Amino acid sequence: MRMDVGFSDSFRRRWSAGIGLLLAVVLAAGNATAIAPDAAAHQRSLDLREQWMHLTQGVAFPARWIDAERFQYRRTALGGFEFVVRHVGATEARPAFDHDRLATALGVATGKTYDAKRLPFEDFEFIEDGAAIRVWVEGRALRCGLGENNACAVVPGNGTNPRPRAFGVVRDLSVPADNTPRRSPDGRYEAFAQGDNLALREVASGEVRVLSRDGSPGDFYDPETLVWSPDSRRLALYRVRPGHRREVRRVESAPRDQVHARVHTQLYPKPGDPVDIERPMIFEAGSGRQVTVPTGHFPNAFRLSPLYFREDGRTLAFRYVERGHQRVRLIEIEADSGATRVAIEESSSTFVNDWWHRSFFHDVGNHGREIVWMSERDGWNHLYLFDGSNGRARQLTRGEWVVRRVLHVDEERREVWFVASGRELGDPYLQHVYRVDFSGRNLHHMTPAGAWHEVSLSPDQRYYVDTWSRVNHPTVSELRDARDGRLIAELERGDIGALEAAGFRYPETFVAPGRDGRTPIHGLIVRPTDYDPARRYPVIESIYAGPHDSFVPKTFWPFGRHSSGDKAIGMQALADLGFIVVQIDGMGTMNRSKAFHDVAWKNLGDSGFPDRIAWHRAQAARDPSYDLSRGVGIYGASAGGQSALGALLFHPDFYTVAVAYNGCYDNRMDKISWNEQWMGWPVDESYARASGVDNAHRLQGRLLMILGEQDENVDPASTYQVADALIRAGKDFELLVLPGEGHSVGRSDGPISYVQRRQLDFFVRHLLGQPTPDWNRPASL
Repeated sequence: MRMDVGFSDSFRRRWSAGIGLLLAVVLAAGNATAIAPDAAAHQRSLDLREQWMHLTQGVAFPARWIDAERFQYRRTALGGFEFVVRHVGATEARPAFDHDRLATALGVATGKTYDAKRLPFEDFEFIEDGAAIRVWVEGRALRCGLGENNACAVVPGNGTNPRPRAFGVVRDLSVPADNTPRRSPDGRYEAFAQGDNLALREVASGEVRVLSRDGSPGDFYDPETLVWSPDSRRLALYRVRPGHRREVRRVESAPRDQVHARVHTQLYPKPGDPVDIERPMIFEAGSGRQVTVPTGHFPNAFRLSPLYFREDGRTLAFRYVERGHQRVRLIEIEADSGATRVAIEESSSTFVNDWWHRSFFHDVGNHGREIVWMSERDGWNHLYLFDGSNGRARQLTRGEWVVRRVLHVDEERREVWFVASGRELGDPYLQHVYRVDFSGRNLHHMTPAGAWHEVSLSPDQRYYVDTWSRVNHPTVSELRDARDGRLIAELERGDIGALEAAGFRYPETFVAPGRDGRTPIHGLIVRPTDYDPARRYPVIESIYAGPHDSFVPKTFWPFGRHSSGDKAIGMQALADLGFIVVQIDGMGTMNRSKAFHDVAWKNLGDSGFPDRIAWHRAQAARDPSYDLSRGVGIYGASAGGQSALGALLFHPDFYTVAVAYNGCYDNRMDKISWNEQWMGWPVDESYARASGVDNAHRLQGRLLMILGEQDENVDPASTYQVADALIRAGKDFELLVLPGEGHSVGRSDGPISYVQRRQLDFFVRHLLGQPTPDWNRPASL
């Protein structure tokens, strides 16, 4: 099977010859090793974030439009960040608000102290015609005035918060549904739930009619799903049979506000659990007649999208994802009879990728006659325009490249703005923006620079702000004309002169063939600031191999959006202690061909390791300083934690030291959505094959597992079950549990945190073979 765009035969011959020559060079390099880090070096690594924060200016983040003429964005300033607003045509940006006053107001509201250049949010929204802003701080929405009264206060709930759904498939029935009456478009009726049934009130008279009589707690009519037809003649909603209420209980062992422990309960469906069963129900408002909708076209649903009526009110539609994720359909319902038909179908022998932006579809004009649809049916993710009446499709984009997401469908101009990768020469992961018309013949490339682009379109589609960078090129922000891509103004150009003067090194990119000897595998290399090519450096890999994206950073390194600044700083901090640190995207990750992605199917334990190992060996063959002689270290969190443990279980001849944070070590223990998408349903032996619990007896090498006991993303019991299995197998390992910490487990808490220091120390001791500072005697530093 052809995996992806490959290397030429001549390239492979040159590659093989080069490997032989460079292996000789490596062997001749002798035993020169990196200098052992002293206490001062450790402290420099721990303080690296603070150092970098003072050394850049004008590194812009993606813009957000306020209206058709104004946009806002965040940019770096010496010592931190600032928020600015700019008008189209203006030569300079102006502060979005008084940062000092806002820092003071936030401090009063939260009881904390904030630096004006380190405000505790990354984005904000103007409200009340610019008289105030709304920000999110520590999970709470705050309103902060910008006038004379600039106080900040928590935004109260509006009483229309929807009932939570665990991972989108099981309703939390301990929380009341939002039963706000839904008024018909003509204002004549209000629909709402009365108990477990549907009721209708005539607004003028106040008369209430109960439209259904058969609802019950185990089979109820859900008012949150209710929609009206545009002509107000009909209403529809889902009737729901609740799924299994699986709960995860977590003990908060050291709460700050009391002596005794506290127990938290979370609704947490897992692979194989019964999900909510939804069936569409249609009612006529005038007569109260109920229309039965047969379920034959959607018999085994994992998830149904919200119902929506077409413009004429005669049909309605929804998207059906089948349990197991091997079939997706757009279902149309004839409102008068309830008859259903399949308007569009996707199927796969592996999985239909329904994750995030890949579930996109757009009903043009809300008529059902034309539907923009995303599909991998030709082996690459592309856009299609379907005829809703007969299912025939016109392919709008094609080629050995992938559409990542749709930015905007312009119905008036009959064109689609979208983000894609791999069409331009060079790195196939770099993100560009295009527009194409509904004929599929006029494709326009809107982002000329060879870089990673983030585009923000103005509300009237006249302009766009293009914010672009590469790992080796600071961020540039430009205002462009949306019709012809003409550059109107350069808004920002990152100034990193002070950072470079302080010794900053750009990371390096490297490409090598993967497991099949031909598919290019892309990675990133971070070297110590004082790198000496005459020395030998142990290698550490930062891993995240989740099949829901690709992960090697592509944007400007210290403050890029694609990879968080904290992660970038963490890799450099580790490298500065005497390592070469890398990150790689192996097979099984997203944003390449369907075949490249399919490697993950029922195979999450693979983690792309055959590609990663081939990549490491190719890099070592060309670089004498790249020392694989003592094995490779590896670290990762969440799915990366699962992979880090898997490296020692399944590839102990190559990986020898691992730090694993909050791993989903057994996919049967993890959330239903992510795991059934890639591991399938029903739960079978493939789950056991990938399990860190079932394979714990295989452990070799040095392992540190780190767990935040309040992890709300991955069941903490997953880590404890691995620990139990390791103990029963007589294996030595280290386990660090952080009371009160969640899924991030302190990894991004201010400067390099306690757990990050523990990671640094673990690799210095076990991979570099050197002692670490006695942190219990800080005076020794």
